[in-house]
Amino acid sequence: MIKIGNIELPEFPLLLAPMEDVSDPPFRKLCKMHGADLMYSEFISSEGLIRDAMKSMKKLDIFDYERPVGIQIFGGDEEAMSLSAKIVEAVNPDLVDINFGCPVKKVVCKGAGAGVLKDIDLMIKLTKAVVNSTHLPVTVKTRLGWDTESINIMEVAERLQEAGVKALTIHARTRAQMYKGEADWNYIHAVKNNPNIEIPIFGNGDIDSAQKAWEYKNKFDCDGIMIGRGAIGYPWIFNEVKHFFKTGELLPEPTITERLEAVRQHAEWSKDWKGERLGLIEMRQHYSNYFRGIPHFKDFRRQFLEVFTLEEMDAVIAEADAFYRNFDFVN
Repeated sequence: MIKIGNIELPEFPLLLAPMEDVSDPPFRKLCKMHGADLMYSEFISSEGLIRDAMKSMKKLDIFDYERPVGIQIFGGDEEAMSLSAKIVEAVNPDLVDINFGCPVKKVVCKGAGAGVLKDIDLMIKLTKAVVNSTHLPVTVKTRLGWDTESINIMEVAERLQEAGVKALTIHARTRAQMYKGEADWNYIHAVKNNPNIEIPIFGNGDIDSAQKAWEYKNKFDCDGIMIGRGAIGYPWIFNEVKHFFKTGELLPEPTITERLEAVRQHAEWSKDWKGERLGLIEMRQHYSNYFRGIPHFKDFRRQFLEVFTLEEMDAVIAEADAFYRNFDFVN
């Protein structure tokens, strides 16, 4: 069993990564249903929370069915991070996570996210500001360093632990890599095997199959794995990993009918959360991911992009289901 503060997780937990415009409550619900053990909100601007910005406040929505769940915040100002931690605590998540890894320019330019990797002293000050402002466990997600010449994850891990962080997720790329190139999990292995490190170390980066999860678990000795892009449009990955760990066998890939059912569930929960029209508009980014690699989906995707009600969606789903039931995938 893995513990983060008082939170008890399975022996080798699978975490859903906090992803902007992806890890919202409807998607988290789907991932929970398919085996995710711990999930995080989309990352939330500390400045946005203090200003009571509607978009930021909406991201605080969490539900009992998804617990344990953490809310992730980012920012580069101690006072703002402290105040936002208090705001987050009021909605009663299971933990608070700090984003020191987002490589996006608009975040980095504000001295937040991966931008803090250039100033470890500031990172620790920001972390302590959050730790001292909440009774909740505080965790951190970060990267190896700013670039290959300044990889400082070993120092970062030790100092974050000393600052009171209860778990650390390491995306095994530098900020300069963004999401390109191969994630180097050797650094995760080194941090985990540092005798000074006692907190759980979770690995993140490039996990897109059950076989790779098994390989990385055994090769790099981390305490759990966080899955991000591998889960987009494919929430089944969590149960596939667990089944492979338990049996050594691969579950069959979801059928077209199962993919369509997942889209329908995702859309319905999106409607419940944001209203029918907006919920279905925001679903548009997901369709191609659910049907990646499926032949002749282009025409159905166009139809999905034109729906504004669940009734219209059901008609497209019925047509797609009928088409693929009669489709010869072999020839």
